[in-house]
Amino acid sequence: MARILKILFFALIVKPLVLIVLGLNVKNRRNLPLSGPAVLAANHNSHLDTLVLMSLYPLSVIHKVRPVGAADYFFANRALAWFSRTVIGIIPLDRSGASKSIDDLFAAPAQALEQGDIVILFPEGSRGKAEQLSRVKKGVYYLVSRYAEAKIIPVAMRGLGRALPRGEALLVPFNCDVVIGEPLPECATSNEFVAELTTIYSDLLSQCLTKTE
Repeated sequence: MARILKILFFALIVKPLVLIVLGLNVKNRRNLPLSGPAVLAANHNSHLDTLVLMSLYPLSVIHKVRPVGAADYFFANRALAWFSRTVIGIIPLDRSGASKSIDDLFAAPAQALEQGDIVILFPEGSRGKAEQLSRVKKGVYYLVSRYAEAKIIPVAMRGLGRALPRGEALLVPFNCDVVIGEPLPECATSNEFVAELTTIYSDLLSQCLTKTE
């Protein structure tokens, strides 16, 4: 049932919304992984980011695409938790500090990778200011360091922070970019990972067609 609901939600609502309302420029779609284990490591400016990334996938594999989201936000009440888990397939991440180790914090995303899912993660940790790249954190590195077969695909997006800014509920049509990079090379340390991914984001953002003022 959850798989059917997810397919219907993206087929009838998300994909038409992205196609009709947003002018979406997608570059290097061939780099999008269609099977897991894989991590889409994208910059984060808007709640639209997750839906737009998932809309790029064919409906036949959408059930294997699992975004990671803050448990305190997306699972704040019973109705929202049901929708987040069942319809979108969000993997909850506890930001309260209750997790005693990195392994505990990323236990659910790790399980998704073990199941061969495609996990969407935002290395900045949370939504930053519209069209500004925040500091990249090390969480993704710790998650995949134990899974040599899991690819990390960097993705840069621009425009979605203006189409649906943080704290706003009204969607404003804007031309938006999604630039999908090549798989991230293996990094020996977390610091190397942060430096490499930050450099790649800058390069991918420079390829966007839209420009910020």
